[in-house]
Amino acid sequence: MSDSMKTETQARFSVGIDLGTTHCVLSYLDLSKASEDLTVEPELTIMSVPQLMQPGLIEEKQQLPSFVYMAHQSELNDADITLPWNEQPDVIVGSIARELGSKTPIRLVSSAKSWLCHSGVDRHSAFLPAGSPEEVAKISPLTATVQYLEHLRAAWQDQFPDFPLAEQEVTITIPASFDPAARELTAEAAKSVGFDYLTLLEEPQAAVYNWIHACGEGWREQVNVGDIILVVDVGGGTTDLSLVAVTEEDGNLTLNRVAVGDHILLGGDNMDLALAYSVKAKLAQEGKELQPWQIQAITHACRDAKEQLLLDNDVDSVPITVPSRGSKLLGKTLRTELTRTEVREALVDGFFPEVSISDHPRAVRRSALTQKGLPYAQDPAVSRHLAAFLSRQADAADDVLGTASSQADSGGYCADPLANNFGGAEPADFIKPTAILFNGGVLKAPVLAERTLSIINQWLGDAGAEQARLLSDSDLDLAVASGASYYGYVKQGQGVRIRGGLASTYYVGIESSMPAIPGMEPPLEALCIAPFGMEEGTETKPGNTEFGLVVGEPVRFRFFGSNTRRHDDAGVQLESWLDDELEELPELQATLSVEGRRVGDVVPVRLMAKVTEVGTLKLEAISVNSTDSNGEPERWQIELDVRD
Repeated sequence: MSDSMKTETQARFSVGIDLGTTHCVLSYLDLSKASEDLTVEPELTIMSVPQLMQPGLIEEKQQLPSFVYMAHQSELNDADITLPWNEQPDVIVGSIARELGSKTPIRLVSSAKSWLCHSGVDRHSAFLPAGSPEEVAKISPLTATVQYLEHLRAAWQDQFPDFPLAEQEVTITIPASFDPAARELTAEAAKSVGFDYLTLLEEPQAAVYNWIHACGEGWREQVNVGDIILVVDVGGGTTDLSLVAVTEEDGNLTLNRVAVGDHILLGGDNMDLALAYSVKAKLAQEGKELQPWQIQAITHACRDAKEQLLLDNDVDSVPITVPSRGSKLLGKTLRTELTRTEVREALVDGFFPEVSISDHPRAVRRSALTQKGLPYAQDPAVSRHLAAFLSRQADAADDVLGTASSQADSGGYCADPLANNFGGAEPADFIKPTAILFNGGVLKAPVLAERTLSIINQWLGDAGAEQARLLSDSDLDLAVASGASYYGYVKQGQGVRIRGGLASTYYVGIESSMPAIPGMEPPLEALCIAPFGMEEGTETKPGNTEFGLVVGEPVRFRFFGSNTRRHDDAGVQLESWLDDELEELPELQATLSVEGRRVGDVVPVRLMAKVTEVGTLKLEAISVNSTDSNGEPERWQIELDVRD
């Protein structure tokens, strides 16, 4: 049993849940059938989730939209919202929530997943829908997440009454770039629903697991030793980038996740909003101005139009109706349309521009005062974020792939920048993927997938490297959930496991001991407490550095993470670092018991870290000179301060 949840089980099913920004998906695998014939890949099933489509109408869909609608008390009656397992549900989630919210956006909770990882707000506090009037009921990002999971749990229980979901092997996917606080919050939401056997899995890894399952043993024919797989996951709310290196061990191919990108709030939601503002501009040219609430409302219509115009070649335009308020305004309802050309110009050129590998995201100067909102990426160009990621991770595969020369021979990654200096040009110092795996609903659109692949191959061609090949995959909307349920099978000792561990190196900030200087804060140093790649179920040894913790009062630590410093071991202390090497994360907090001491006493402690079986990071403070009743050093767990 881990610190928070049990992890050993005789579960019948391995269940994978993609807890997405715009949709949730549940996949399952029957472990009892999977164990019968180990030569055949087990069958994965996407569960159809019953949900309200409109008042009184229930349908089963493979996706549960990640929306909650805060209805007015007189807006709907009990019969309108009755579910197969609940005649009087307390909340309205799924398709009906999205539909009602498109007409009354001030009552719609969306992007809860993005809010859940936003360290600038209290994620236990009820403030969603953000910016809505006081009379609209509010919930927290954590509560919204719980409600999605509760709907999935109830739907499962309705379909499998003899196999409670709480007793199955459940894997919930999260962005690889989620910080420890966001991971802990996700685990907290799952625990509140009763998921005792839980694992958290990075979404790009889940996409790779799905690809392995889809290929069967054929996956070994698509990649070779020395290959670097770039996973590009552009979903509804985030862009998630990861690198997986292919190595060999005892004659068998192995997969190693060697790098992840920053947490980038950039995805389909941004594109829908961009289309909404293009509609606003079109109407403004006709002398028709829209109110902010109308822009919110047509954003949902633009999402549907985007999907039709990018995926259906038989559709050239989609009508857009701008809602109005009050029966007297019905005659003034505005109508326009979005054309295929307008959508492609806005999305292809706006979000996937053709840039060079040295063209990185552009910072925009911000106003001193901003409204409370999500920290969306300032640069909307996915291609620039991709270029920055590949450049920052130029040496990510050095450790697992060995010397540069062996990779240069195979046309793969070459760690020596001089080996990439063709024709006397400046060295192209970036990691060079040999295979690409797409994931996320945005890249279902062929025009966007083709543009992305073309840009990457242009960079590779300019550097004299071989073109990257595209790895085949199934439905990108369902791949993550499928890969998550397959991972439960892998945990049973079957299939191929991706080596990963912590996606970042973590540090605690400590003040240096230099003398005080007027007007200058003491320089900050960084102590490594958890190294990159630290595996689940392992822990570090207590460090040599002693901290003084105050008894009975909360003591705070500045907390940092890095996805580029992969060689710092626990206990390494940094006196300086580059601006983009370390990112400050939510604080750590510890309050020591006052038993046997006085409030304000200082207890010398050392720090150690452990990664739980669930996949969350825990820190412990271990007393240097005091013991418990068993004669063991006293320990206090330092929780991530997720309440901000």
